[in-house]
Amino acid sequence: MKTQPYTLLVVDDSQALLPQLVRALGPEDFALRVARSGPEALGLTQEVDGVLLCSGGPDEAQALGILEALTPPQPAPQPAVVVLAPPEDRALRLAALRRGAEVILTPWDDEELRLRLYRSLEAHSRLRSLHSQVEELRRLAVTDGLTQVHNHRYFQERLREEFRRSQRYDESLSLILVDLDHFKNINDAHGHGAGDRVLREVAASLQHSVRETDLVARYGGEEFAILLPCTHLPGALTVAERIRKGINELHAGPEGALRVTASLGVSSFPHRAILAPEQLLLTADEALYRAKREGRDRICLHPPAPLFSAPPSRAG
Repeated sequence: MKTQPYTLLVVDDSQALLPQLVRALGPEDFALRVARSGPEALGLTQEVDGVLLCSGGPDEAQALGILEALTPPQPAPQPAVVVLAPPEDRALRLAALRRGAEVILTPWDDEELRLRLYRSLEAHSRLRSLHSQVEELRRLAVTDGLTQVHNHRYFQERLREEFRRSQRYDESLSLILVDLDHFKNINDAHGHGAGDRVLREVAASLQHSVRETDLVARYGGEEFAILLPCTHLPGALTVAERIRKGINELHAGPEGALRVTASLGVSSFPHRAILAPEQLLLTADEALYRAKREGRDRICLHPPAPLFSAPPSRAG
C-alpha cells in the first residue's frame, strides 16, 4: 500500500469542479496539482501519479485531444488517466474507455470517487512496476554480465538487422573485431579477478571511443565486436585507431599496474566479396588473425593491408 499521498494532476480549463474536488479528495490521500490546458498538463505528466481530466466544458474536441495525448499506445510509463464526464458526453466516455482510462460520471459520490481513483492509481502503479521489471529483464537478456556491454547473441541479431538495412538503403556498414594480446598471461600471472577487471576497463574504453549509434559487444572471452552503421572503411579505420590507442593508454587492473595491447580486424560493406552478414564477420575475423600473425598491437583490414602497425619492439 502506498504510504505517501498520490500526486494527482487536475486538468480543468474552467476550474469549475476544482472546489468540489478539493473537498472530496483530502490532502492525506491525494496531493492535487492543477493545469488549465492540454499543453500545460503534458508538461507535468512525468511528475504525477495520475491525471484527472475534467470534462463538461463547451470544447469537446479539446477534451478529446487532451485525452489522446495523455493515453499514447504504450501504457507505461505514462501516468494513470481518469476522466470526469457528464452522462451526456458519450463520445468522450467511449473514447476514454477505448484508450484504457477510468471514467467517473458527474455529479459523483465522494466515496465512490476516492475508491475509483485508488483502484485506478494502484492498478497503474502495479503496471508501471511490471513494465520496469520487464525492461530490466530485457536489458539483462542482451547484456554481458561481466563487462556490461552487449552480449554475443544480441550482436548477432543486430549484425543481421544492420546488414539488411545497409543493403536496402545502399548505406555503408563496418565491423571491427578487437582481441586483447596475450590475455592468458594476465590471468596466469595476476589471477582471473585481475583479468575480469581488465576486461571491464577495456569495455569502458571501447564505449568511450565510439558513437552512441555504434554497437559494442563482447564477442567471446577477451574478444569484442564493434558494429558501425553508416560508416565506410576510412571512417572505420579512424575509429579502429582511436580504439587501439585508447587501449594502449589504459592503466588497467589492480592499482592500474597492467598495460594492455590489442589486435584489430576491420571489414566494411559494400564490397564485392561481402554478400551476407556472415561474410562481413568472416572477413573481419580474417583481418584480426592477420594482425595477430604480423606482430599484434596493430590494425589489419579486408582486403589485406596492414595499417597503424606498432614498432616491432612492442609486438608481444
